[in-house]
Amino acid sequence: MTKYPKEFLELCRSVTAKRPKTVIDHILKHGHVTTEELKDTYGYDHPPRAARDVREHGIPLETFRVEASNGRKIGAYRFGDPTKIRLKRFDGRTALSKELKEQLIAKYGCKCFIYLEEMDERVLQIDHRVPYEVDGDDKGGTLDPEDFMLLCGSANRAKSWSCEHCENWTTTKKDKNVCLSCYWAYPENYSHVAMKQVRRLDLIWEGEDVAEYARLKEDAASYGASLPDFVKEIIRRQLEK
Repeated sequence: MTKYPKEFLELCRSVTAKRPKTVIDHILKHGHVTTEELKDTYGYDHPPRAARDVREHGIPLETFRVEASNGRKIGAYRFGDPTKIRLKRFDGRTALSKELKEQLIAKYGCKCFIYLEEMDERVLQIDHRVPYEVDGDDKGGTLDPEDFMLLCGSANRAKSWSCEHCENWTTTKKDKNVCLSCYWAYPENYSHVAMKQVRRLDLIWEGEDVAEYARLKEDAASYGASLPDFVKEIIRRQLEK
């Protein structure tokens, strides 16, 4: 068993919320926890969210790869440097979530910041523009709505995965300005996606528009093309006109 500093263990024991406590207790006992264990053993369908809960209590976690029971590579989490614990935690997040959400909706509308689509308020979640692991929440006791964004579940999961595998997160770099120029912070104005020179356009179809998606899918199949390639070809032809 790894020996951790007393201060670190006290912080671990102070966490009582079920999801982060589950992750912490498993790592203390086994050294790490895999995304497979979080899903199959504990029923957490979004392991990065469970890991983020731990980090938001000031406890550093590292993400690495292990081999799953079926031989494929999957993610796993273990404690990071215990000397880097954050003693000033964002304890008020849950209490402030409703107020923050109302402020964000009033300013930007009831929409997902990634898909830029109007959505039911119930499916939108509050998320940091700059990951907590990079910038924390210690802003002198005040929370600026501009530091947060509203995301639907699928966008939140995609962002979590991309951010956790970004070099700015996984190394000691942790430069806030890198995050601020990223797609996942400002999809309407960015220069990179997780430090990679790629560009994204995320589209969703819902309600009556689903029929249009079905038609696109059928047309793509008839041309023997994948749906993304087919949509790109349509855009390319339009730009050439």
